[in-house]
Amino acid sequence: MAVLAATPSLSAELQDLHLNITPRTDDERARIAVVTAPPQDFSTPQPFEDLTAGAATVRVRNDADAFSQPSGNLSFDQELDFKVGNGLFKKIWVSSPSSTLASDGLGPLYNARSCQRCHIKDGRGHTPNGPDDNAISMFLRVSIPGTQEDGYAEIEDYIATLPEPNYGGQMQDFALAGHPAEYRLDISYEEIPIELSDGETATLRRPTYQVVDLGYGPLHPDAMLSPRVAPQMIGLGLLEAIPVEDLLVKADPDDADGDGISGRPNIVWSVEYGAPMMGRFGYKAGMPTIMEQSAAAFAGDIGISNPLYPASHGDCTDLQVNCVEAPHGDNDVRGFEIDQLGMDLVDFYSRNLGVPGRRDADDPEVLRGKEVFHTTGCASCHTPAHVTHRMEDRPEHSFQLIWPYTDLLLHDMGEDLADHRPEARATGREWRTPPLWDVGLTERVSGHTQFLHDGRARNLLEAILWHGGEARVARDTVVSMPKADRDALIQFLESL
Repeated sequence: MAVLAATPSLSAELQDLHLNITPRTDDERARIAVVTAPPQDFSTPQPFEDLTAGAATVRVRNDADAFSQPSGNLSFDQELDFKVGNGLFKKIWVSSPSSTLASDGLGPLYNARSCQRCHIKDGRGHTPNGPDDNAISMFLRVSIPGTQEDGYAEIEDYIATLPEPNYGGQMQDFALAGHPAEYRLDISYEEIPIELSDGETATLRRPTYQVVDLGYGPLHPDAMLSPRVAPQMIGLGLLEAIPVEDLLVKADPDDADGDGISGRPNIVWSVEYGAPMMGRFGYKAGMPTIMEQSAAAFAGDIGISNPLYPASHGDCTDLQVNCVEAPHGDNDVRGFEIDQLGMDLVDFYSRNLGVPGRRDADDPEVLRGKEVFHTTGCASCHTPAHVTHRMEDRPEHSFQLIWPYTDLLLHDMGEDLADHRPEARATGREWRTPPLWDVGLTERVSGHTQFLHDGRARNLLEAILWHGGEARVARDTVVSMPKADRDALIQFLESL
């Protein structure tokens, strides 16, 4: 089976294998087209725009727990599962052997001892606060170029990579006693002044990353490193439930309509289903489902074996002999260090972190900013609205009108943001459009306003100013527009 580059072939080949769906009727398709159509009138909010996640929307809390609520339409029994999953998400793992058999298996190399320590308060991670701070919610992915034989013949344009021989798939800066950590991350910044219209200026900071104190020898000369800050966790189950056919409709890899936007899906090999699927999760859409994303994070971030990633030593390489041979927590009553029941609970928790509703959607300045957002072309990639699949076994996500502001497609964002590390079909210049829902609550939840994949942007304006490639025209329009329009645009984004 070949997954071809043309959108019609993709629609025929790619399936939502992870969902038990009820096909849409023609009447439903027509209704969906109406409610997701671009707005024509910016004097008033669109219907249901304040319900960001449909019936799953939760109230806006005024504290740091705004992203830690269960979806608004869970049943009582489901809320119990959510709370148990939350406990596993927060669990502090310990080394083996241990008397706490349900919690042992950490490492030996790791980035954090729990999911929550990266996804702090279920929000965004942050860059280190100076040379004395660690990078616990940020790490470096690493790989080397592969060959055609290392890829998947079923996926056209797949860019094969291999783990770095000494360090695996990501760099771990923590280790158990008796094991050296793999590295320490040093970041320095160059300040870049940007002149804006109406006498306004902004300053961008260009990061330089250094890996120091390497614990297992030099990096391969062709090593490709990519910094990643932990993303926020809300609304993932709803993103997972958007029909793949709706996402592929937006794909225009050859820019056939001439608008300069050529988004395309990342197509990845699903470990869970043994078939190509559309990638939805991660900064380059490298994972097709929340289950696979979570399982890979347990293995790579914490060193915890699970049914999808069964290695007891996590991301340790064959050259890290002491790590591979260290005691582990497999083969007790769990089988793996976290078993399928535990993974199902974490998956349920991650799918059902509630999305707070919109704030100030009817404010005149917000409405003006919304108009600027659309006329500037931001909505070409940050697609405002989708309707999820109808699913009998996931009623909390079924047939919901949601407002995530993403197309989940890959876009060339230019050289300034390039990491030069491919991932499946994504090139070193391509990134998935990040959802914008509740981006305005980042400071409330995470205590900072750092954005983009590596946290280099210190506010939303800086994030816009880093846009290049397909977004260059929109970025330049923001630079040259009247300051009042620019301020309105930022106020609109902060209302999401």
